[in-house]
Amino acid sequence: MMEPHMEDAGLRRRLMTLEFWRDLLLLLTLAVTGLVYGAGFLVPLTFAALVVVLLNAVADRVSAIPLAGQFVPLWLANVIGILLVLFGFAVIALILSSQADGVAETIPRYAERLEAILASLVSLVGEENALEVRQVLQEVDMSGWALGALGSAGGFLSGFLLVMLYIPFMMVETGPMGRKLRIAAPNRRAAAEISKITRSISRGLQRYIGVKTFVSLLTGLFSYAVMKPMGLDFAETWAVLAFALNFIPSIGSVLGVVLPAIVALVQFDTITPFLVIVLGCGTVQFSIGNILEPAIFGRSLNLSPFLVILALTFWTAVWGVAGALLSVPIMVGFLIVFAHIPCMQWLAILMSGDGDLSGIMEIDEEERAVRA
Repeated sequence: MMEPHMEDAGLRRRLMTLEFWRDLLLLLTLAVTGLVYGAGFLVPLTFAALVVVLLNAVADRVSAIPLAGQFVPLWLANVIGILLVLFGFAVIALILSSQADGVAETIPRYAERLEAILASLVSLVGEENALEVRQVLQEVDMSGWALGALGSAGGFLSGFLLVMLYIPFMMVETGPMGRKLRIAAPNRRAAAEISKITRSISRGLQRYIGVKTFVSLLTGLFSYAVMKPMGLDFAETWAVLAFALNFIPSIGSVLGVVLPAIVALVQFDTITPFLVIVLGCGTVQFSIGNILEPAIFGRSLNLSPFLVILALTFWTAVWGVAGALLSVPIMVGFLIVFAHIPCMQWLAILMSGDGDLSGIMEIDEEERAVRA
């Protein structure tokens, strides 16, 4: 049997060869190419996997509720979880579809309002600068933008239907897949390790998706409570966007405030609604993102902020807005996998915020305590 130091020396020699880096570069190129050209298949599949994770998280919470001295049966918890998630999707689809025509009708009025605002700013920016801005606005093809938005909505609908098709089959496959992985393992030790890793990934993703969905829901509701009393057009749509954008780290919170604030600036004749929405929605985003969410997550997701932004940039470039929404869940999955594979733990340490992986590993400790 080869000594460990001899294996390490052999590994270092392979890392120093040109062939190794050539093969690694080729593999990465093929992987990125596959991600780009396979987006139509991979994005709905990834979203479906995350929805299944959310369903399992909701079912676990429901099954922990005592009912007449007993806990809710697992089958009933799964049914309640599915109904709750489907109800949420139905509400979002109803809001977006009901206000789509209103958005199209309002665009010309907003364009006229922009012209009026620009005219009032001539004295501040100068006639020449105002003329340049007006020319830029005139070059904006509103009809093309509207058609593009409708095309995106159609693509979203087809992707949504595909996600709904995947979900029941993935839920049915969840139980047998765990058993098949254990059977396919070469030995009992490998089967136990695979089972531990899959449980850790499932629990980590359930915690992230569950908590993120909860705080995003609060963000949308409180933002709506700020926008609706001001009479902002399409407050429901902006609340849905605030909910969705909250899944995008850093940039999403900013967009959740900037977009409705711009609409308020164009819609109203005074600047007061604009300031109220900026301050109100900004306070909501800051309080939930910097106080509530860290308090709930604790140290369970100790991610490097730089790698979060790097992952956001990469997945946005590969899969667009869908990639931005999926960037952190994908990173969490890789971090948990690397943390439980001894030869990859160094990579998990680099991906973490401060090198401490205890927040990830403690998931298994909790599970052992429960089983004991």
